[in-house]
Amino acid sequence: MKQYLRWLLLSLVALVLSGCGYNEIQRLDEQVKAAWSQTLNQYERRADLVPKLVSSVNAYMINERTVLTDVTEARAKVGQIHLKVDDLDNPELMAKFSQAQGQLSSALSRLMAVAENYPQLKSDGLVRDLMTQLEGTENRIATERGRFVQAVQEYNLYIRQFPTVITAKVFGYKVKENYGVDRQDEITRNPEVRFDLPAGATN
Repeated sequence: MKQYLRWLLLSLVALVLSGCGYNEIQRLDEQVKAAWSQTLNQYERRADLVPKLVSSVNAYMINERTVLTDVTEARAKVGQIHLKVDDLDNPELMAKFSQAQGQLSSALSRLMAVAENYPQLKSDGLVRDLMTQLEGTENRIATERGRFVQAVQEYNLYIRQFPTVITAKVFGYKVKENYGVDRQDEITRNPEVRFDLPAGATN
């Protein structure tokens, strides 16, 4: 009899939780975390490429030490911020992460612009390979961040609806900050990473 009552109670609890949206909140929350995890993977991949790229172009860009130093320092700042999936609810850490990644993106853009003045880099197979990898990584970052933005929007919309808003409050689920939503046009646009020869230059 006790086992039957226990089974009945568990069934009722499961029914209530599913009816009030608890299971869907869980699913959407995990979806957000998975999307952010994939985004972090691509950021880490880019960070791993930077030292190799700087090392490869260093011999050619002897008059561009400031640019190379900026890239190296920006990469170091990124490496100092250890972000985990569960840190999405830490706005201070997320802001630091966003700032560091933005500085690295800016430094890399300056490096790409300066590299246009060194056509001899075009003939370096290792540099070409690294540039191709960097371009692919930038595209994947944009793609994964776009998916993350969508996942957070879907989660936030769901927990604001009635009656799931009650369930969310009872279990402590809060609206998530949508990192990068203020730059959504940039996120959803494939970044241009070019390494072309200047007009009239030859290999």
